[in-house]
Amino acid sequence: MTLERIHAEILAVRVIPNVDPNLAKQFNLEPHQRSLGIFTSTVDDIGYTALDEATKRSDVEVVYARSFYGGSAHASGPLSGEMIGIIAGPSPDEVKSGLEAVFQTAEGDAFFEALNPEKTHAIYAHVVSRTGSYLSKEAGIPQGEPLAYLIAPPLEAVYGLDAALKAADVELVKFFGPPSETNFGGGLLTGSQSACRAAADAFRQAILDIANNPK
Repeated sequence: MTLERIHAEILAVRVIPNVDPNLAKQFNLEPHQRSLGIFTSTVDDIGYTALDEATKRSDVEVVYARSFYGGSAHASGPLSGEMIGIIAGPSPDEVKSGLEAVFQTAEGDAFFEALNPEKTHAIYAHVVSRTGSYLSKEAGIPQGEPLAYLIAPPLEAVYGLDAALKAADVELVKFFGPPSETNFGGGLLTGSQSACRAAADAFRQAILDIANNPK
């Protein structure tokens, strides 16, 4: 069954070519990290996936990434969305290259899947074939390993993770206990690329079963 995709929108983006030293201290920047790229996204988990992709395509590191409480529906302003991400690099060109990767990933390669026509019930069952520095650090795994990034509403997340772990030879390396800031839950699972895909498929199917028969 093919579910309708829900892509993220990058709402605002700015580059600081030469960050002020006082601000640099707040992000614990290294001396060579002189430039910052800042963006907001309508979907937090897609934004985090996009940040990881930026670290693979450019000489940048993620220095700040946070979700906003309540999600996009309760954003503090029209350009706030659901999360903010900040990357740092040695030059504006490197940061801009990283932001290009963010746009491509957030608006094309990564997506939630709608479980109902209203798109009010959705899951994230995304497989990262090769992690960059950001998600590797978050998951506590070596850089370049496959990862299943699985997110859903609270009950669905717990049930779906159990199904994913039983379906393939994968390990739960990070658990996002519900509720998160955006009232979802889930986890990061690692294993071979094929195992991660099998886990993501099992996660999706288990939650589809819940959506079709909640009680």
